Amino acid sequence: MKTFKNHYLIMRHGESEANVAGLIVSDPAIGCTRFGLSAPGRQQVGAAASGYAGKPISAIICSDFLRTSQTAKLFADTLALPTPQSNIGLRERFFGAWEGKSDSNYPAIWALDREPALQRSAGIETVEQVRQRGLGVIEELEQHYQHEVILLVAHGDLLQILLTAFVGKPAHQHRTLAHHHQAEIKPLIASGQEYPGPLLECSRSAN
Repeated sequence: MKTFKNHYLIMRHGESEANVAGLIVSDPAIGCTRFGLSAPGRQQVGAAASGYAGKPISAIICSDFLRTSQTAKLFADTLALPTPQSNIGLRERFFGAWEGKSDSNYPAIWALDREPALQRSAGIETVEQVRQRGLGVIEELEQHYQHEVILLVAHGDLLQILLTAFVGKPAHQHRTLAHHHQAEIKPLIASGQEYPGPLLECSRSAN
């Protein structure tokens, strides 16, 4: 049983240009330099920052994709928080053969989440791989921080899959959790809380 030293919050990026175009963008070679936030996405992040009333945030760790790094920077600048640090462990789930295709294909991808062999054959990062990657980031942060409030800014699939580890669900059931909306902030785990164990209210949060 592990007891966490820090309090973790998770935030999905605001609406991106890829969302507007209806495209799957998961390749770092593309996503780290293109398809940043849309104008409404910037407004979403600004509203999330202005409306934030939780514990004071002491560190922001984000994916190095453009849409997440812009989200993290805008949020930090609005609240005069420390400069966000990027971590490749928070990158978008890689969707392999579906890269660059319509985001209407997401349900077909999620339907294969119980079939990791089929996903690997299509070059898709499996849910277990994604979950271990996300947990690895938290383990790394636990070694460097103590008694801090840390905001993780990442992507929908990664955050939904990571959350399954804290609510006692198999990773392939990530779509049964409440949808993580654009620029929405949820609690992940509290300082002093044990893992595995009950999560706060985030598995029931829906806007």
